[in-house]
Amino acid sequence: MNVLLVYPEFPDTFWSFRYALEFVGKRAAHPPLGLLTVAAMLPPEWSLRLVDTNVRGLRQSDLEWADMAFISAMAVQRESAQHAIARCKAANVCVVAGGPLFTGDHDAFAAVDHFVLNEAELTLPPFLADLAQGRVQRVYASDQFADLHQTPVPRWDLLDLRRYASMSIQFCRGCPFGCDFCSVTALLGHQVRMKTVPQILAELDRLYALGWREDVFFVDDNFIGNKAFLKSDLLPALIAWRKGKRGTTFYTEASINLAEDEPLMAMMVEAGFTKVFIGIETPDESCLGECRKFQNRHRDLLADVKHIQRSGLEVQAGFIVGFDHDRPSIFQRQIDFIQQSGIVTAMVGMLQAPPGTRLYARLAKEGRLSGESSGDNVDGTTNILPAMGLEALRNGYRRILQHIYAPKHYYQRLRTLLRNSAPPRTKTPLRWSDLHALILSFWRLGIVGRERFHYWRLLLWTQCRHPRLLHQAVTLAIYGYHFRKMCDRHVV
Repeated sequence: MNVLLVYPEFPDTFWSFRYALEFVGKRAAHPPLGLLTVAAMLPPEWSLRLVDTNVRGLRQSDLEWADMAFISAMAVQRESAQHAIARCKAANVCVVAGGPLFTGDHDAFAAVDHFVLNEAELTLPPFLADLAQGRVQRVYASDQFADLHQTPVPRWDLLDLRRYASMSIQFCRGCPFGCDFCSVTALLGHQVRMKTVPQILAELDRLYALGWREDVFFVDDNFIGNKAFLKSDLLPALIAWRKGKRGTTFYTEASINLAEDEPLMAMMVEAGFTKVFIGIETPDESCLGECRKFQNRHRDLLADVKHIQRSGLEVQAGFIVGFDHDRPSIFQRQIDFIQQSGIVTAMVGMLQAPPGTRLYARLAKEGRLSGESSGDNVDGTTNILPAMGLEALRNGYRRILQHIYAPKHYYQRLRTLLRNSAPPRTKTPLRWSDLHALILSFWRLGIVGRERFHYWRLLLWTQCRHPRLLHQAVTLAIYGYHFRKMCDRHVV
């Protein structure tokens, strides 16, 4: 059996980092982890070929080779997924689809032959058993949650690692919190399910053996969902694993209560974590209560962010406008919070209601939905009818982005971060891609870019005040170039 594993192309988004990847000669920010994991579950006698269309195009020769195509996608990849399915069907290739896009809306894809939905550890084995017996069904689904102890090491060998800016591994699934706009718990539940330490080390060992020496993203819904296990088992193992190894660093997603636990932050930094994404959403207490983001309420969020930064972890964060309790002042309040916090990578989006969430159910009942969620947090669209009025929301949203990603304010925020950051604990070896990015940034940002005055001022200031953070300063300056491109192209 010749099986083609197809990952649809991402549109230009905040997290695609398309314009930043050009500086380091990469084609994609992250690999298709779901497909790589599914590949490891398929019969060993099958021949597999991975086509990540973010890295290279789907060729006619791929389709002529294949007996079956497995396609996995997220909601934001809908259009590209439709195109890939159409090409497979035109070539008479049987299509099997799974992943969040199809789990949430498989009825919209009539051309797909078979759906393997929810978590593949549960639904792929019965599909394969039925396929072997010639009685395969169209839909395989489960309302149970998988035991991650059974999850195999992903097939990293199917990738051209040189094309990616970072790799991804998954330690746990599920989140203990219940934010009403988030589809994570609808898909993966509230109970935090974890892999074992030997599983994680086996994945890291495999990546290291293949030559990977750069960032690894722990793509967990909430990395600190089980703090006790992190402190007693995983983080000590990661600290030991990194001894004698150069280059590999980690980043992840977590909740703001990380700020309460100094020993945990210290262990994460020692283990090689450099960044953490946190859903802050809004500084407004009533809006936090409205969306059930209770873990963020009754806190000094600004102080929490600075506390995490001082530990040695850069804070990236998500923000949302469009809650029912938002008032016209919220746009300036968001701007003020972002600027004062020094959160350089600030993902600001208009509220969307994904299918399966409590928010979606409530707004559907109120007749306040206007289509489906795009799956893109920062594309300037929403599928809700906001209480403040759509035009007021759009204008306020544009105002935020025009401010925070204008060169003057972006570089001001970058200096705020560097002033509040601890120097790196370990020295990252200089790579050819780093040198390429630096030279290209001299031209694009320092000579022809409209941010050139701010760029050279930042580099001089950093070299004089915080020389060990110069690499981070250049990296974030390049991120700013991407963010401004995205804002100009899709929102402003």
